[in-house]
Amino acid sequence: MTAILTSDLTEPLVSLSRLDGDWPEPDAARVLSRSENAHLLHYVTSDPFGSHVFPGDQPSTPEAFLADLDRELATGLPYFLWTTIPICAYHCLYCQFPIVVQSRNPVAAEEAARRWVDANLREAELWLHAVPHLASAPVGEFCFFGGTPTLLPASELDRMLSFYRRNFHFTPETTLRIEGSPDSLTREKLELLHAHGCGKITFGIQTFDDRLLKLSNRLHTGEQAVAVRRNAAEIGFARVDGDLIYGLLDQSVTGFERDLRRAIELDFTGIVVTKLHLRAFEETGTAIAGVDPPWQDPRYRARLAEKGHHWPSLGEQYQMRELAVALLERSGRTEYPTMYFQSPEVGCGTWKALVLDQDKQRAEVGIGLGGSSGTRRGAANVTVTPRDYFQSIDAGRLPIVNATSLDREGEIAGSIRRALSTCQPLREDVHGARFPESSLLRGRWRRVFDDLESRGLAVVDGAAGTVHLTRTGRTLVEAIMHTEIAGPAQNTPVPK
Repeated sequence: MTAILTSDLTEPLVSLSRLDGDWPEPDAARVLSRSENAHLLHYVTSDPFGSHVFPGDQPSTPEAFLADLDRELATGLPYFLWTTIPICAYHCLYCQFPIVVQSRNPVAAEEAARRWVDANLREAELWLHAVPHLASAPVGEFCFFGGTPTLLPASELDRMLSFYRRNFHFTPETTLRIEGSPDSLTREKLELLHAHGCGKITFGIQTFDDRLLKLSNRLHTGEQAVAVRRNAAEIGFARVDGDLIYGLLDQSVTGFERDLRRAIELDFTGIVVTKLHLRAFEETGTAIAGVDPPWQDPRYRARLAEKGHHWPSLGEQYQMRELAVALLERSGRTEYPTMYFQSPEVGCGTWKALVLDQDKQRAEVGIGLGGSSGTRRGAANVTVTPRDYFQSIDAGRLPIVNATSLDREGEIAGSIRRALSTCQPLREDVHGARFPESSLLRGRWRRVFDDLESRGLAVVDGAAGTVHLTRTGRTLVEAIMHTEIAGPAQNTPVPK
């Protein structure tokens, strides 16, 4: 690799050049080592998580956001509805999301579950009151996230699912997805969920290697993940997605290859491949975060390294990422959106398509601790602090802690970022129909895409009226979205 050193990127370039000798040098490493891509290397080194996060660029108010949401829902187009219960049985050492560890006392655990469900349903009622069209607009997909919502007792799961079905506009086309963990998705729980109409499940495998699971404080085994996949297939779930992480402590490229091959062998309908992120989401402003996990502390990581543990370098992580693309594409899967590799029979998950596809980009509403909601022109977040959450609910207030909006240029840039994140071609006709004053193939955006094309990251096809990312461009899509595609007030790129 030919590395062009700069004073502030020396360490990242060294990490980029540290490779596993048994595997090829990744194309992304060659691209990132070039001086014209220093801003991209700076972005990936800062370790944000921003693929599917689209905040506004200007401060707003909850009232203004709710009014905008109601106007968008008044169109009668399907939207994405999701809810969270933050309870987990344990705390993974890398997890930053707002969670509450379940009590080991069965009585206390059941009381806490009931309290969280009570609060969630009261919050949902507040949303329905504040946004009148929320009850009548059709729900395209309803997702039940966490935490680990499948830890809820059967009676509480029943209460939540029944409430949402009764109070929101579920149609025959509405699909239901629920998130769980291998140790909570027992066969009995799967049968209960399927009986309630949940046709899709997703769960974190992270790795099938029990040693790496234990290092991460994941209290399940690889075989439990295998059992969930097999049971779900027998019960009749239409979609079963499994999540893998690369960059875990002591993970090797060869070990990650074994995880990928195992997931392919088990025929998951969707395989999600996520990089381990260690920098605080709160610091980068790229995702909702509620806790500071031990692995986020550089001193903690350094102590583990001193004891002989290995943190994969940036170069090794890109070897893992490019290996994943090669194996998963060879198995017939397509990356759509970024990180999500889908079998052709099921295609993109409905919830992702609703929010990201260039011809949709519909509203989303997130209810529960840490929930995030968005329209084409703004976003709002629910608090991640349990105390503040319960205080707001008890006082009859929506627990929204911030809201942002976009001006027209920001809306255009945000639409392009969403569309790029799907890893599908951007279409000039779809863009022009929504933004008659703008063009992907002329003016400002043509200059942006020509520049990306000159660096081997995109292809501009004027005859077809499309722009698409190359394979390396798809690998670096997060960095491209957040440094190259920005409105005037957004994410000023690092100078090239």
